[in-house]
Amino acid sequence: MDLQLKGKTALVTGASAGIGRAIAKGLAAEGVQLCIASRRRPLLEQLAEEIAAERGPRPYIAVTDAMQEDAPQKLTEDALAALGQIDILINCAGGITHMSLASAEKEWLDVMTLNYTRVRQLTFAVVPHMIEHNWGRIINVSGSSEPRGVEAGTAPKAAVHGFAKGLSREVAKHGVTVNSLSPGPGKINTEMTRRLYSEQFKKEFSEREIPVGRFGEPEEFAYLAVCLASPRASYITGNVIHVDGGAHRFAFT
Repeated sequence: MDLQLKGKTALVTGASAGIGRAIAKGLAAEGVQLCIASRRRPLLEQLAEEIAAERGPRPYIAVTDAMQEDAPQKLTEDALAALGQIDILINCAGGITHMSLASAEKEWLDVMTLNYTRVRQLTFAVVPHMIEHNWGRIINVSGSSEPRGVEAGTAPKAAVHGFAKGLSREVAKHGVTVNSLSPGPGKINTEMTRRLYSEQFKKEFSEREIPVGRFGEPEEFAYLAVCLASPRASYITGNVIHVDGGAHRFAFT
């Protein structure tokens, strides 16, 4: 199926590794001109070389530290200067920190800033340009909002889901869709999960929690993101979709 993406433009944050990298490669394979952003220039340059070698449009590179206060506006300006317009926004920058009741307040604030506040600010910087062109796709790579204890990631991910749902209702009339993709309580094989979890843990967790019986691959997650970014997905908006091998336990959320 032709996803009708050739000639579209996209800003992908968190593009240097894992899910963001896989989404960037998937979009480029469909002919999308990219601006790829993260803190790590060498990994972005490597990604750009791979995309060009596979005959995709060579991406523009934006080295960005999302924790800097001016990062959302500056990144938007850089992407617009490079691309001319931003048709697709992939919010994938984020991180997980293990927290406890004893964690300092600043640690909680930093997690909320990275995983929710910057997502909202970047989206607000980009969406007026989508409205101006009467077309756009906003896709948030979020996470599980099922609390299993005092987890730092749960609250900001839930905030992203609520924010995205509300925004979707306001911008749909302008041809802009907003969706969130969640690996949920399942796991995707990324740089971070390889760092956090041993192979033994992955095996036991998969057997216990994931009906498919294994961790997913970033490319499997990226497939849905690329589809949602396409003109063919114009009637899909305001959703949280779990890409987790069936690990999500609840039928109605």
